[in-house]
Amino acid sequence: MSARDASRRRDAVARILRAGRVSTQEELLDGLRRQGIRATQATLSRDLARLSARRVSRPEGSFYEIGDGAPAAVAAAVAGLVSAVATNGSLVVIRTLPGSAPAVARAIDLARLPGVLGTIAGDDTVFVAPSRGRGAGALSGRLSGLFEGARAARS
Repeated sequence: MSARDASRRRDAVARILRAGRVSTQEELLDGLRRQGIRATQATLSRDLARLSARRVSRPEGSFYEIGDGAPAAVAAAVAGLVSAVATNGSLVVIRTLPGSAPAVARAIDLARLPGVLGTIAGDDTVFVAPSRGRGAGALSGRLSGLFEGARAARS
């Protein structure tokens, strides 16, 4: 298995965990299979550890959650500051409320998202450099989904 396949699988695991409550590794493996990704329980356990995912118990039940500094948690903290996410094919551009770009850039840096090489913040604009030359489109979609999901969770 290539590093690209492993990265794709971990991205899928993170998306599944952010999308809804997953109570067991079997449910997570089923979610991966529905996306055409095969993995063993041992591989999935390693992926969960690498994503800092943990099983938590809350009043609404027990489920897996991505740990502190995770993309969903970080996005929730700054989602209300983001007004738009776009790409030109080389960079991702995030528009924010005036004066908010440094906080959004820092949140993205702390999230340590796969595919992010780094950020540059102005007053109301963040440039996000993808780690791969052709990764801007996918990264833009991931960031858009991340901030939109965080907004919905805050409502």
